[in-house]
Amino acid sequence: MAVWDSAKQSRASPYSHPRLAGALFALDARLRRQQAVTEYSAHPRCIFRVEIGLSRRRLRLADQTRLEPGQRVARLHFWNEHIPPVPQSGTTICWARQMQKAISISLRELALHLASRPDLNDVCVICGDVPSATREQAQQIEYIMAYFGFQTVMESQQLSLRERIHRLGENVLISLIVLASNPNALRLDTLNRVRVPIYLSRRTLESKFGSMRTAAADCAETS
Repeated sequence: MAVWDSAKQSRASPYSHPRLAGALFALDARLRRQQAVTEYSAHPRCIFRVEIGLSRRRLRLADQTRLEPGQRVARLHFWNEHIPPVPQSGTTICWARQMQKAISISLRELALHLASRPDLNDVCVICGDVPSATREQAQQIEYIMAYFGFQTVMESQQLSLRERIHRLGENVLISLIVLASNPNALRLDTLNRVRVPIYLSRRTLESKFGSMRTAAADCAETS
């Protein structure tokens, strides 16, 4: 793990609905344990957790890194408690800069974490599903994440009924967590959130946020 200069931040009253937040975060923690989602950094501005899972897709990224079904990937999850709170006036340039800095810190910490784990040398792709309330916001997310090297690869197949029900349940939980911890970010259309699938090769992660490691050379690649 990295060492940083700033001490861990403390807040007097971080949540607008403390009891609801406590119950929701307890449920969220239980779900994370079931999915083996872990905190790879103790940095106070890290906004991601990680799950080492299996790919469900076959992809070739821009740098020719290949991803096959069943291959291990590092799947990112938002660390809700560390997301910068949205001001009452809504998202601002200052808030956007905070998020940009937090994402950079989080990816730098991830590069360090993966480099320190020889057992994860076969993990060549980092991915995630970013919730978005509207299609227009999905395009904005695609543009923002491209700045950090991520590619957006939308699903070509429609969700099954079971997947749609699961997605609705996720949206309800996300909306309740936002209500409890960051109500200024809550929107009426949050229950209709779509997902923006983003992918980042480990090679790109290490070139932008860490030093190149032997593990990156082990990733499957074809010309």
